[in-house]
Amino acid sequence: MSLKKKLGLGMGAAALGLTLVGGGTFAFFSDSETTNNTFAAGTLDLNVDPDVIINVNNIKPGDWMNRTFKLQNNGSLDISKVLLTTTYDVVDPQKNNADDFGKHIRVNFLKNEDKSSVLGSSNVIASKTLYELKNMTPDQVKNVSPTFFGWQLGEKSGLKAHTQDNLYVQFEFVDNNADQNQFQGDSINLHWKFDAQQTAGESK
Repeated sequence: MSLKKKLGLGMGAAALGLTLVGGGTFAFFSDSETTNNTFAAGTLDLNVDPDVIINVNNIKPGDWMNRTFKLQNNGSLDISKVLLTTTYDVVDPQKNNADDFGKHIRVNFLKNEDKSSVLGSSNVIASKTLYELKNMTPDQVKNVSPTFFGWQLGEKSGLKAHTQDNLYVQFEFVDNNADQNQFQGDSINLHWKFDAQQTAGESK
């Protein structure tokens, strides 16, 4: 075989080798999988039953009114706190008030019966006028019972999903043993707003 033929075959083999190497850079094994993932948010759904806690007429100084209502957690998430905000409007048809009627309507107690214990008070509110409550946001589902050797008595604070707490409240038109004639014919529109808050985040 001539030298030219040998060189030609060698160059052809080298070119074929380069072609195979070059082709190998684009050929590889592969595999893939797809996961289907979901993030679904829970719900906070607080309900007050009944939605009108008190509606009373013809009250006079010294009268008191007992009422009950329920706080219901109809959502899928536990509630850590239910904060009560108090606002009210005084209707004074005679335009003769020298004082705020809300200072004369007192909440003697507001009890959460589900958080109560035999050894202590379950009063979320104790002896506060509507006027005083305007500057407060008491937690309606807090266990306020005293501890006993480090143990909290009664149901834990908060309101678990699909449960309810029973509350008992007493209002009083306080008789201050003074002239309260300015309030004759007056009325108060009381607004109680209950704000539910979620529990702290946790590992899922």
